[in-house]
Amino acid sequence: MTSPIEQLRREVSDLHQELVRYGLVVWTAGNVSARVPGEDLIVIKPSGVPYEDLAPEGMIVCDLDGNVVEGDRAPSSDTAAHAYVYRHMPQVSGVVHTHSTYACAWAARGEAVPCVLTAMADEFGAEIPVGPFALIGDDSIGRGIVETLRGHRSPAVLMQSHGVFTVGKDARAAVKAAVMCEDVARTVHISRQLGEPLPLAQSDIDALNHRYQNVYGQPADR
Repeated sequence: MTSPIEQLRREVSDLHQELVRYGLVVWTAGNVSARVPGEDLIVIKPSGVPYEDLAPEGMIVCDLDGNVVEGDRAPSSDTAAHAYVYRHMPQVSGVVHTHSTYACAWAARGEAVPCVLTAMADEFGAEIPVGPFALIGDDSIGRGIVETLRGHRSPAVLMQSHGVFTVGKDARAAVKAAVMCEDVARTVHISRQLGEPLPLAQSDIDALNHRYQNVYGQPADR
């Protein structure tokens, strides 16, 4: 039988191709990780490897301090950030990082994407917030992610002058949040070129988010 780690290696490898498919990454930037069920381990992309060269056997297994447990290559340069999120957000089992164009444009301005679309209310339940600027290399980015998302409905955060980090109940949910983040960032940007977007009432945001998270779709999807 296939072990949970082998299954996650394949899933994480495949999900990286979704980042390419939706135009969320270029060259070797960006990464997907997943928590191994019942273990203090994560599976993450190796550092600096082109997307077309990724394969399940090349995914790296790390502990929750970012130390390599299985794998021949160095893990993603964002591993410390991912590991910090997993240590401090036990409900999270998937983390994604992208440098998608429109979302990064908002991050470069240090500006949250306002919740002015029903699709945003559905997926994010609020604005997409901005986290603090932090340098890559230690867990500073992870700290900013956790501090910003703690108590916030949004599964996405724009790290100032950097890019997008998303979290989810699994890696696929985190990828979906990254796709949706770029989609709404683009739409709201275009809207602002035409004028000031109309705000949604908080009561409507609450109702839309509750319906989407608890009623929409098939039971297995939720």
